[in-house]
Amino acid sequence: MYKLSEEYEEMREMFHSFAEAEVKPLAQKVDEEHMFPEETIKKMQELGFFGIPFDEEYGGQGADTLTYILAVEEISKYCASTGVILSAHTSLCADCINKFANDEQKKKYLAPLASGEKLGAFGLTEPNAGTDASGQQTVAKLDGDEYVLNGTKIFITNGGYADVYVIFAMTDKEQGTRGISAFIVEKGTKGFDFGTLENKMGINGSSTRELIFQDCRIPKENLLGELGKGFKIAMATLDGGRIGIAAQALGIAEGALEKAVQYSKEREQFGRPLAKFQNTQFKLAEMAIEIEAARNLVYNAAKLKDAGESYTVAAAAAKLKASRTASFVANRAVQILGGYGYIKEYDVERMMRDAKITEIYEGTSEVMLMVVSGALLR
Repeated sequence: MYKLSEEYEEMREMFHSFAEAEVKPLAQKVDEEHMFPEETIKKMQELGFFGIPFDEEYGGQGADTLTYILAVEEISKYCASTGVILSAHTSLCADCINKFANDEQKKKYLAPLASGEKLGAFGLTEPNAGTDASGQQTVAKLDGDEYVLNGTKIFITNGGYADVYVIFAMTDKEQGTRGISAFIVEKGTKGFDFGTLENKMGINGSSTRELIFQDCRIPKENLLGELGKGFKIAMATLDGGRIGIAAQALGIAEGALEKAVQYSKEREQFGRPLAKFQNTQFKLAEMAIEIEAARNLVYNAAKLKDAGESYTVAAAAAKLKASRTASFVANRAVQILGGYGYIKEYDVERMMRDAKITEIYEGTSEVMLMVVSGALLR
C-alpha cells in the first residue's frame, strides 16, 4: 500500500479532520437541496485551502501539487461537490493564471484567488465545443483599448459564485485553433451575465452554470498569455485539472469503500455479519485493490507535475483509472448495502451518482484513452 512521508501524512490528517468535522455533516443536505456550500467554502478559504500550491508571495501556502491533491481527495470522501469547487478554482482558474499571467495580472488576480478572498472558474466549453474544444464560437474583437466579447459558455463549474473567470474566445477565426486566445473576466463586468443553472444527476452542490457575453468589454490588458495561444493554454491547464478530478474520483471511491466496510461489519444475515461471507470479503478486496492502483497513478501524476516533468499522459492515465474506479467502487458499495444502498440517507447512492461525472468532465474517458494511445503510437 502507498506510504506517504510523515509530512504528507500530517497534512492528510489535517485535511481529513476538517472534512469529517465540517464537510461530512452537510453532505446530504448539500446534495438534496442543491445547495452551494458557501459557509464551508468560506471556512476553507480562511484556512488556506484555496491557495495550497501557490507561492506565499501571492497569498498562497507555498506547498505543492501533491499536498493540494490530498486536500481534494479528503474533502471528496464526504462531499464530491465541495471537492470539485476546490479543484476547479485551483487547477483550472488560479493555476492557469499562475502559469500564464504576467506579474501585474498575478498581483491583481492570482493574489486574491490564492488568499481565499475570491473564487475562480474556467470557461472553455460551449454548446458546440465540448470534447472538440477547437470549435469555439465565442469571439473577442479588439476595439481600441478594449476587447469586446460575444458568445456563450456552458457547464461552467463555480459559475455565478466565482469572482474571476478565465475565458477562451476566437480572436481570429481564419487561424483555427491558432486564433483562440485566453482572457481574464471579472464577475460584474457589464455585458457578462449568467444563464441556465443546470439540474444535474450528481454533484448537486456544485454550481454548473451558463455564462453569457453580450458586448462585454474588458481592458486589452486582460489578455492572458500571448494572442492566439489560447488553445495551448487551455490544453496545458486541463492536464493539471485532470489530476484534480482524479483526486476527486479517488476520494469518492475511498468514501464508498469506507461505507461498505462499515455496513458489512454491522449488518447480519443468516446469523452472522456480511463481512464473514467470503463473497463480501472478495468484493471488498477488489474494491480496495482498484483504489490502491488508482492512488498510485494519481500521486505519480502529481509528483511529475511538481518535478517539472511532462505529465500529460500520466494525468490522463490517472483520471481514467480513478474515475472508472470511483464508478466501480460506488456501484459495488450500493450492491453490498442492498436496499439500504438505494436509500439517500446511506450516502452511497449519492456517491454512485457523483462518480459518473468524473468519467466525463475535463476530458471524457475516451479522450483519456486517445491521449495515452497517442503517446504510445508516436
